[in-house]
Amino acid sequence: MLLNFIDRVGELNPQLFRELKGRFKPFNILIAMGSSLILQLIVFLFQLREFPDENYYIKATYCTLGAGYEKQEQALYQQQNVLTQRIESYRQIPLTDNTIIPQLQAQLQQVQNELSSLQHYLSKNICPLDKIDWQLWWRDHWEYTFLAFSVIFIFTLLVGGTYLLISDLAKEEQRGTLNFIRLSPQTETSLLTGKIIGVPSLIYLFVLTAIPLHFWAGHSAQIASSHIFSYYAVLVASCIFFYSAALIFGLISRWFSSFQPWLGSGAVLVFLFMTMTMVSSYGEFNNPLTWIRFFSPWDITNYLFPNLFRSYRDSSIEQLQFFYLPIGQNLITLVGFQLVNYGICSYGIWQAMKRCFRNADSTILSKGQSYLFIAFTQVMFLGLTIPAVDDRYDVGMIFLIALFNFTLVLALTIVLSPHRQTIQDWARYRHQNHRDKSLLQDLVFGEKSPAIVAIVINLLIATTPIMIWILFSPNNFYDDNIDKNKVLLAMVLSFSLMLIYATIAQLMLLMKNPKRYIWAVGTIGVAMFLPSIILLVADINPSENPALWLFSTFPWAAIEHAGTTTIFMALLADFTVVALLNWQLNRKIKVLGESATKALLAGR
Repeated sequence: MLLNFIDRVGELNPQLFRELKGRFKPFNILIAMGSSLILQLIVFLFQLREFPDENYYIKATYCTLGAGYEKQEQALYQQQNVLTQRIESYRQIPLTDNTIIPQLQAQLQQVQNELSSLQHYLSKNICPLDKIDWQLWWRDHWEYTFLAFSVIFIFTLLVGGTYLLISDLAKEEQRGTLNFIRLSPQTETSLLTGKIIGVPSLIYLFVLTAIPLHFWAGHSAQIASSHIFSYYAVLVASCIFFYSAALIFGLISRWFSSFQPWLGSGAVLVFLFMTMTMVSSYGEFNNPLTWIRFFSPWDITNYLFPNLFRSYRDSSIEQLQFFYLPIGQNLITLVGFQLVNYGICSYGIWQAMKRCFRNADSTILSKGQSYLFIAFTQVMFLGLTIPAVDDRYDVGMIFLIALFNFTLVLALTIVLSPHRQTIQDWARYRHQNHRDKSLLQDLVFGEKSPAIVAIVINLLIATTPIMIWILFSPNNFYDDNIDKNKVLLAMVLSFSLMLIYATIAQLMLLMKNPKRYIWAVGTIGVAMFLPSIILLVADINPSENPALWLFSTFPWAAIEHAGTTTIFMALLADFTVVALLNWQLNRKIKVLGESATKALLAGR
């Protein structure tokens, strides 16, 4: 039956057939299902270790007699506190009757003796078996079993599946079979789908074997079926997202060799632990970090099953808003928001995978796709942040969004900037291959043209919404010492710095050195952090010497203390550096084009 199923799959998706045929062997199936059954038995027996027996004490959780004794104990504690307070109050005032305090002390001693006798009785006496709330015990322990498997599923699928996918691509690359797959007549969608479904298939089998017990445990714990199926939907969507990210990481990180799977799965493991900590520590919502948290399934899992971290009732997820839409007040809207976010991001990753799967030398994103990517991030950042600031703007929140944008555009700078040979071909053949396109159109959307104009457009998309937000917000600040105009100037300073880094990166990628990408990243890192490190080592305070800090990567530290004239001088210096670097870049591109033409003529 299984072989017939695999044969039918082969007719629909040959790549999936290839993956399943290599993995669905009797021994592998036995190991996957057997280990799943053993794990289920271990989890179930682990919960049974607390099964009430003849040594179950009255004070234990599920003894129905304990509630009455607990009330007596609380009443005695209350009497003890009242008597202690009365004794202390009488000691502070002179009394003519010296018998009051001894009487109160005698009463206190009697209460303490009764309390000690009660506690001794509770610690020594056993709860009758017919006085144990068995129904509540089984409900709670089925819930523990359900929650344990919910956590196991997340770590097993996301971490294990990511490792297997990246490892499979690395092995295909080492064996040289990945190029044969690229030359296959199948579509990219068919090939990549076959990988995502086929490579972690044994993990799927492991989880599916445990699903019946998981669902039965949830049903026995009186958890709504709608919540259980919502969890399954979020888990499937998160698998699609993480597996898609794993594939594109495996395609673009060939230089890591055998370290690839450990790096990728390790990053997923760290991300899951970090977001788990954020959920369990009552983290606030409606800030840019909220979007990062929505890439992890923990928040929704904790929302669906409040006893997972016992933090949902005290968290602010119910107040979560997106452009003032109260998505946190309804199960459908909150789960739907998570699924839509996963869907859009997975779709974007798939578009990037299709670009670099057939041609490993192409950029991950086209310039047009980068504009859509940055626009989408701004919608998410602002949609989750604006409801939290009401009628005033928070300088710290603006700084946080600007920092995220700075990081995103910096990553796009490396992603979009073509290397030496691509620029050389563009400079040599642009007039022949793009006669119907203007130079500006080619710089904005061209695949092989320099990325400086594209970086400028991405910066405009990233900074314009924030600047509009600042301009039209009332003069009601969280920090009255920071002028609105200075915040705008700080945004422009960051804009100019990004242009400097983008131009430096493009110049580095025109080197003949085969490690040009490493040189580009290293040079940008030095340009970003070395000035600030020097200023810190030299103990130059931003409040005392703001002018020097305006030329560092962190002009925000000095913007509050700098005068408007000083800021404008810093802007003039930054844009002068941008102009000089771009002049050098144009000169370098022209030289490359001329040398390519001469080499072509000499070859003839």
